[in-house]
Amino acid sequence: MASGRSTTSGIDRRLLVAALLAAWPAAWAAEGSCAKPVYLTFDTGHMDVAPLIADVLARHQVKVTFFAANERTKTGDGSLGEHWAPWWRARAAEGHEFASHTFDHVYWRADLPGGGFRVQASAGPDQGRLQDWTAARYCAEIDKAARRLEQVTGRKPLPLFRAPGGKTSPRFVQAMRDCGYGHVGWSPTGFLGDELPSQSHPNAALLDQALRGVRPGDILVAHLGIWSRSDPWAPAVLEPLVVGLKSRGFCFRTLREHPQWRDWIARKS
Repeated sequence: MASGRSTTSGIDRRLLVAALLAAWPAAWAAEGSCAKPVYLTFDTGHMDVAPLIADVLARHQVKVTFFAANERTKTGDGSLGEHWAPWWRARAAEGHEFASHTFDHVYWRADLPGGGFRVQASAGPDQGRLQDWTAARYCAEIDKAARRLEQVTGRKPLPLFRAPGGKTSPRFVQAMRDCGYGHVGWSPTGFLGDELPSQSHPNAALLDQALRGVRPGDILVAHLGIWSRSDPWAPAVLEPLVVGLKSRGFCFRTLREHPQWRDWIARKS
């Protein structure tokens, strides 16, 4: 279609989910051993689809890791503001994990002589401004989001962070590791595409690509709402993706259980 919108109707999606549900028993049998784990993660966004995402995760008993920043939202005072605090507390009660995405969604832009970094926030009072920060200043920015997460959830976040956009340098990653935070990106086949334009990447194509491409051990990434996408990803893709991966023997785990990070988390906790 010229608009690039998904051609999969609501009825079609329900039929797909129903068909995949029929294939679940074999996947359930393998769930305990988890021979094919995947690690679904969500970064914050405008939060409009957050309730829907929570419903899908609860319905299918999927635990994920949320990377949170205080981003602008369609409703309320920011994704880590008071309006959304009950939503985060409910996710903690369900057993999800949390980690920092920096408080003001601060992008790394470049390494600077002397060990500092050029950065740019996309939220907060310095939104859009290029600034030069020390490593300690960026660490404090990670800490700020982690402290807020602990305040609203009552749970200590994981000693991990995700740089906005996944943009880093080796020196930047090491500097943050030195102050206690491991950087987590995502697998090449784990990029679920919800940031891409709907016109060139319709939901049906993104779902098909993920179901064909995801591999055991992959870290997957999506968002709690993308402002620029005209055809929202989560309502069309998340549930059939979860059901489809489970029907193929995949199981969902949090980053606390990831082999690259579990010892680090145990040492830092």
